[in-house]
Amino acid sequence: MWFGDMSGWMFVGGFFMMLLWIALLVLIVWGIIKLVQREDSSSAKGKSNALDIAKERYAKGEITKAEFEQLKKDL
Repeated sequence: MWFGDMSGWMFVGGFFMMLLWIALLVLIVWGIIKLVQREDSSSAKGKSNALDIAKERYAKGEITKAEFEQLKKDL
């Protein structure tokens, strides 16, 4: 009789183990998505920052218009 009562707890334990694995899988997928998004945004941010720096240098007179246009083409 005592072992019959344990089967219910084993089912509950198995259910929670399944929930643990699902939560772990969701966490891993979420982390990968965030990592990819961060890399995409940082590469786009780097390009806009370079263009902003070129604009500032042109505005300050550090580079000529031809140099600025060449930088824009390169970026």
